[in-house]
Amino acid sequence: MQTSDLPDLAHTDTTPMHWLATATAMAAVIAGAGMLQPDDATASASASTSHRTTAQHGTATVAAPDPARVTFPLQCGTAGSTVADRAPGDLDGDGRPETVAVVHCAAGSGTPPSGVYVLTQGSGAAPRIVATLVDPAQKMSIGDLTVRDGIISATLLGYSSVDVPRCCPDQHEKVTWQWRNGAFVRAAQSKTGST
Repeated sequence: MQTSDLPDLAHTDTTPMHWLATATAMAAVIAGAGMLQPDDATASASASTSHRTTAQHGTATVAAPDPARVTFPLQCGTAGSTVADRAPGDLDGDGRPETVAVVHCAAGSGTPPSGVYVLTQGSGAAPRIVATLVDPAQKMSIGDLTVRDGIISATLLGYSSVDVPRCCPDQHEKVTWQWRNGAFVRAAQSKTGST
């Protein structure tokens, strides 16, 4: 093994202090985001419309599947899983909403890989997973999840090597999925390396 004449770089060797600093910074960002919420009237209106849709064959409002009622296929041990994001919408044009859920293990710190799942729910039935768009085995994180006009959009965040710190993904790919001929078809919008 050849040794380097360069000094060790601090960002290539994580320590508990590094993770504590990262967790503190993330807590500050989340707390700041909580302060930038719409007023109560706007928030209530958007919350009720974002998780409900009107069925095509009538005026009844149908609730989108609730990810909290689903057991996801993650190997999290005793940590359990967390629904990090969700976006409802009618993906297959049947007039009933589906829910796209981003789920990962409930790690105390770090960036555990996420899975992206499509949930559906029949009348009176429990919600169930009908498609896996991103498997946690792919070691990706997910950002910017949206559903609009039946198209799922997201940013996939990944790592080019094991030497890249888990706090700072260096691969970003914007993708979409759309229901076509009985399956979700993925299309890449743009892909970038280090940012």
